[in-house]
Amino acid sequence: MRRGAAIAMLSPENRMENDLTYIKQAITQAKIAASKNEVPVGCVIELGGKIIARAYNQRVANKSALAHAEIIAINKACKKTNRSFLDDATLYVTLEPCLMCTGAIFQARIKRVVYGAKEPKFGVLGSLMDFSKETRFNHRFEVTSGLMEAEISAMMKEFFQKLREKAGT
Repeated sequence: MRRGAAIAMLSPENRMENDLTYIKQAITQAKIAASKNEVPVGCVIELGGKIIARAYNQRVANKSALAHAEIIAINKACKKTNRSFLDDATLYVTLEPCLMCTGAIFQARIKRVVYGAKEPKFGVLGSLMDFSKETRFNHRFEVTSGLMEAEISAMMKEFFQKLREKAGT
């Protein structure tokens, strides 16, 4: 049996329970980001029923536009598995991935993406467009959205409200 195949055979109820477990871990990562004055986005990557990578946004700390939670988590997962393709992994992220992160998801051949809240300004897995439905790419992945969306949206709003208050606007 291929790695991760057992997860795919879960009943819908058990799959949702697993998804909630992992998205909560992504939320924990997002809270770490917020505590460091980073946009609160967190990500975990699951493979074979285990988390193999955890990350949160580190754009401010790394002074890098590329230091998104998904990119950092994919890099960690590839190093941990000693593979460039994560074709049997699921990526859980609190916020809908942007174009850059979606490109990395395609390049890593991630099997499935689960995200919490929509990102109306930058999200490309449902908001601005949906690249997961694009048939011209040589890779396809499943997308599940809306897990714990209200909690994640509230966390994002609170973070940006505090940021505006600090800036005096």
